[in-house]
Amino acid sequence: MKKSTKSFLIGSGVAAGVAALAAVYHQTVKHLTAIALDRQQPPMPLDMEKSRNLLMGSDELSSMMSTIMDAAAVLESRDCETVEIVAHDGIPLVGHWLCPPNPKRIIVAMHGWRSSWSQDFGLIADFWYQNDCAVLYAEQRGQGDSGGEYMGFGLLERHDCRDWITYLDAKFEGKLPLYPVGISMGATTVLMTAGFSLPNSVRGIIADCGFTSPSAIWKHVIEKNLRLPYALYKAAADQLCRQKIQVSADDYCCTDAMKQCAVPILFIHGTDDKFVPVEMTYENYKACAAEKRLFVVPGADHGLSYLTDKNGYESTVKAFWHDFENR
Repeated sequence: MKKSTKSFLIGSGVAAGVAALAAVYHQTVKHLTAIALDRQQPPMPLDMEKSRNLLMGSDELSSMMSTIMDAAAVLESRDCETVEIVAHDGIPLVGHWLCPPNPKRIIVAMHGWRSSWSQDFGLIADFWYQNDCAVLYAEQRGQGDSGGEYMGFGLLERHDCRDWITYLDAKFEGKLPLYPVGISMGATTVLMTAGFSLPNSVRGIIADCGFTSPSAIWKHVIEKNLRLPYALYKAAADQLCRQKIQVSADDYCCTDAMKQCAVPILFIHGTDDKFVPVEMTYENYKACAAEKRLFVVPGADHGLSYLTDKNGYESTVKAFWHDFENR
């Protein structure tokens, strides 16, 4: 074989290899971004339970799923009123309103990523109802019956949360204390909402296992749980994020909101959370300029603090209501 021919073949092979790697890289970024943001989740290489465990880095949540789903079914069977509003950008939002005979306060409940209102709050629903809480169980955009093709990891949902607050504040003429409450991405949503100027009826915010920013949680999941180099994907992922939801993953974060926050915050997190590390709540807590409380549950995995220490959780929440409700 001539030297020139051999060099050409080697060069062609290298070029083909580079092109193949580039194609794999591009598809990986598209796939991960679609998993994060798209309403329609792309096909996963594993079954859904194994894929969820891989993303969240935990088997414990799956072991608790039967308990969680039983509670979700009970909540869904309650006589909730379906409520609809139109968000700031024209997206229809759906909520489920459950009100006791003599409500003392209102809760705006924001669920997490690829979850549902009943799944995330079924366990705590009876506690709220028995303590005279009227609850608006919101369905987050890009999920369930609400509109929108994409989720925003709090970047979009913070505006939706404010829209629900405005709706309920007007409905009750500001006469009942109001608490945005969120879990996981819902916690990040309510923490980001704290960066807005809110009605006087908002007496506090409760955030259970929230992350600091979309970029931070993506980095954690990709590096720690998926064992991939986030730095390699970040720029392309940010570009795709901006194309889908018109903001990048770094455009806003909870710590920015916390520096502007004027309402009391109750931060809750489990020490054994493998999806959102407890250190993110410590970071949000440290940045909070308003009055604040911290309840950390030893041994609790992601979103399982209430199930792990029900008595401690309820006592902490009651004390939070008591201390800030009548100011």
